[in-house]
Amino acid sequence: MHTIPAVHNGKRPFSFLFTRACFDGVLFDLDGVITQTSRVHAQAWQTMFDQFLQEWAHHTGQPQAAFDPVADYARYVDGRPRQEGVACFLASRGIVLPSGDDTDPPDAPTLHGLGNRKNALLLELIHRQGVEVYSSCIALIRELRHHGYRIAVVSSSANCREILESAGLLTLFDARVDGLDLALGKLRGKPAPDTFLEAARRLGVSPSRAAVVEDAVAGVQAGHAGSFQAIIGIDHLGQAEALARAGASVVVEDLSLVAVAPD
Repeated sequence: MHTIPAVHNGKRPFSFLFTRACFDGVLFDLDGVITQTSRVHAQAWQTMFDQFLQEWAHHTGQPQAAFDPVADYARYVDGRPRQEGVACFLASRGIVLPSGDDTDPPDAPTLHGLGNRKNALLLELIHRQGVEVYSSCIALIRELRHHGYRIAVVSSSANCREILESAGLLTLFDARVDGLDLALGKLRGKPAPDTFLEAARRLGVSPSRAAVVEDAVAGVQAGHAGSFQAIIGIDHLGQAEALARAGASVVVEDLSLVAVAPD
């Protein structure tokens, strides 16, 4: 795995430097890396789970603490496929529901039903609030493209294309692997490495010549499991140590601390 010492730009040290000697491609997660949709996702998860937990308490007489949009979001749902996130959080509360299927309505007491309820809430929030991006990430992607790197977006979200289109970013990527690919059943979601490996295949680059950029522990674990040359962890939630333990080569608070070497 590739690590480098800090490189000074004349004003402050960089934490990581991309060079063509080591890398051909870079794979970016979407939520919390390219777009500031992690907050919106957490809001949708919180609304959905709190509604469900109130319903559960009413029908079973077993009160449940509310969903924590910071701790529970990071531990159980961030970076995971939607239904897997539902199952992981409910398991932490000792709740088991049938899986159901993609056609379940949002009020169905199934994993897919709750996932569909969360997705409806998310789309409503996105349409109402729009999509904000991390300007430092967009600047890094444009700089990488300028120097000939192949770029992919890898997301567990089935709304990936819609979100990128809404933000005017779709043309920045040479490949996209998202929740629609996961729905086909041939790829496992993060923390398994399948989606990153498939994105590398579509880019035509070897994992040993590619880097992963992630903000979720599950995503860092996926990059590490895929034996990628480097994994850059972004710490937005105060989990720098967890990202490092999961396999991040370096952890930064912002991608302005990542640079691209001139040709």
